[in-house]
Amino acid sequence: MDRTIREQLLLLTDADYQKFSAGLIPNVSNILGVRLPELRKLAKGIARGDWRAYLEQADSEYFEEIMLQGMVIGYASSCKNADIEEILKYIAAFVSKIDNWSVCDSFCIGLKFTSSHRDRVWDFLQPYLASDQEYEIRFAVVMLLNFYVEADDMDRVLAKLDVIKHEGYYVKMAVAWALSVCYVKHPERVMTYLKHNFLDDFTFNKALQKITESYRVSSEDKQIIRSMKRR
Repeated sequence: MDRTIREQLLLLTDADYQKFSAGLIPNVSNILGVRLPELRKLAKGIARGDWRAYLEQADSEYFEEIMLQGMVIGYASSCKNADIEEILKYIAAFVSKIDNWSVCDSFCIGLKFTSSHRDRVWDFLQPYLASDQEYEIRFAVVMLLNFYVEADDMDRVLAKLDVIKHEGYYVKMAVAWALSVCYVKHPERVMTYLKHNFLDDFTFNKALQKITESYRVSSEDKQIIRSMKRR
């Protein structure tokens, strides 16, 4: 007899990994402890079948059940029979379930179809960038840093990041992370922005810190970046 998705997840649990994961994701108490490669393998199998039926009835009690849904949407978005508007509806439904950085970031990185539909997805992200919900904003910002760091996008990306005013820690950290990714790709353009912006001090200093943590930034540039820290 075929096992249910939950039964398969329960068989894949690892007590040590559960403790490790729980320590990395604050305020999340429903982690089973299934490693990401196992979740991806399961998601790929679901995406090859009737993924729509799965998403319509998927359970969301455990962290891994939600993570799995996000992965399935990512794999399904590459299917030949998946329409972009249909996928965006599934994404919108999923975003409302995001309540931690791990699910958010893993979900975003799997939405590779964005590269083929940049303008449409950009428009889709705008309400999330203007949201007052912490993880809706983080979702949109992480999408920007994953798929919109090309030269042609820099002006509009920096403009969007500059006007995000939300006190959520995971929003501020996402904006800082995004700016560091942009800097590595386009240091001169982002340096100009860093000299003239409306970021709060915490986000600004975190962006500088993340830039200096990159191995792709020279020692000389790191020294300049450190000197810009707001006191």
